[in-house]
Amino acid sequence: MASSGKKKTTMAKLNRESRLRERRLDKQMRKDARKAAAAHPGDPGEPGDTLTGQPGESDEPGAGQPAVDPAVPALADR
Repeated sequence: MASSGKKKTTMAKLNRESRLRERRLDKQMRKDARKAAAAHPGDPGEPGDTLTGQPGESDEPGAGQPAVDPAVPALADR
């Protein structure tokens, strides 16, 4: 009969399984956070709820901000 003392799982497989467990845990935490945010709308401190910038600042290019060039040329430019 063969000895069962030999390690049968490689480190690569153990590492893959570990990363998979971590990704699943992260995904579950994000899911729970979304559920909590949906259950308590309007709570301060949630990303996207706060305004940035100072009063009187403009979001228009030329108001202290460089204009953004599109990464993909428009259809008419081709």
